[in-house]
Amino acid sequence: MKTLKIAVLPALAFTLVAGCTMIPKYQRPDSAIASQYDVSGQVEQRGPLAADIDWRDYYADARLQKLIAMALENNRDLRVAILNIESARAQYRIQRADLLPTLSASASGSLQRLPADVSTTGQAGVTRSYSVGGVASYELDLFGRIRSLSEQALQSYLATTEARKATQISLIAEVANAWLTLQADQDLKTLTANTLANQQASLKITESGFRNGTASLLDLRQAQTSVHTAEVNLAQYERQVRQDVNALTLLVGAPLGADLVAPETLAAVKLDEALPAGLPSDLLTRRPDIMSAEHQLLAQNANIGAARAAFFPRIALTAGGGTASATLRDLFDPGSAAWSFGPSISVPIFDYGRNSANLAVAKVNRDIAVATYQKTIQTAFREVSDALDGRATWAQEESAQRQLVQASQSAYDLSDERYRQGVDGYLAVLVNQRSLYDAQQNLIKIRLSRMSNTVDLYRALGGGWTEPVVKAAAVSHPHVE
Repeated sequence: MKTLKIAVLPALAFTLVAGCTMIPKYQRPDSAIASQYDVSGQVEQRGPLAADIDWRDYYADARLQKLIAMALENNRDLRVAILNIESARAQYRIQRADLLPTLSASASGSLQRLPADVSTTGQAGVTRSYSVGGVASYELDLFGRIRSLSEQALQSYLATTEARKATQISLIAEVANAWLTLQADQDLKTLTANTLANQQASLKITESGFRNGTASLLDLRQAQTSVHTAEVNLAQYERQVRQDVNALTLLVGAPLGADLVAPETLAAVKLDEALPAGLPSDLLTRRPDIMSAEHQLLAQNANIGAARAAFFPRIALTAGGGTASATLRDLFDPGSAAWSFGPSISVPIFDYGRNSANLAVAKVNRDIAVATYQKTIQTAFREVSDALDGRATWAQEESAQRQLVQASQSAYDLSDERYRQGVDGYLAVLVNQRSLYDAQQNLIKIRLSRMSNTVDLYRALGGGWTEPVVKAAAVSHPHVE
């Protein structure tokens, strides 16, 4: 009966204090942002939130979908993020294992010869001993130290999981923007090649006029200058297109097929620009980077519990049992049983302020995590606000630029006709040609900025991750093999 009491008391003590920790009660910090976005003057968008739209539905272009799928499979940054999850899961398994007793088995044998002058019998002899047994050790977590460390490891694991989601969302946006940039530069390259062809045709006409005496040497030099300028621009865009392909290849993490980077008019690419912004409070649960920052805050909060528990005694129980004998053949005979039980307690008395300093560090780290969490929210709010402001103005700017291109085209056609009729010199043609070329380039760049802004809005609202929601039980205790 006494042995039974010894076994039951530790289990009862563990049951009584199983939920006891010194972790401070968590309260979500103030987000320090406005309750809604400033969308005055904009049409209210309706429909599903960006975080609920799968990236395959948002990016309808088949080639872009394939590039994103390749990046999700091969990108090294995303691969590192996934491996970080595995590392955090393993760390959680280590801390969680400390909540359970440690069991170990051992077998040993020894052979020893003692000289006569040190032997208890006064005669030299050889002694043998053999033993087989096991040892169990367990720390009573009376003040929640181990439980606090386990909670810290769990929250770090969850933070790493959310960071992986944030990495995927950013990667998808980077691939989309890189592909759009490639298409824009290919448009600029095509525009420059067409402009160069027109200027070379004008140069031939000017050379013919110079030989016939209807064009001056100044007209000839101006036409040559225009051609050489276009040749320089064409070389620049050819280089830029190649570098765009290199950048896209790095993001995708694998060689790209010619069909994936074939030129396509940027205007033909369609993106859903009617994304509802929702409320800023939606970001708290839909942006993985914000959720990761909150889990990091919870981890630092749990560290305070562990630091507080270090001021109190630590009780450890160690028990062993097995058999021991002087001869190997008698090792498992009746009467060879052996056991031991050794409880121990460690009480901090004087540690030169180590525990106090550890607690102070834990509290400061918690305050840092609060500031980081709030800054992450503010950054997310700014990103969404910037994208919403861009949506309200980029379309207007593109429309105005399109009208400027039309006006510049008309001015160039008129000046070219007047030059051919001998009314004006070539300078007017050159000026209007350059104005038209600049206007056409700016139209492509503005269109790229508008589409990139749409991609950024989708990312800023948490779009790009729509995996099934994990059940609460699985989140509280992630699966470990």
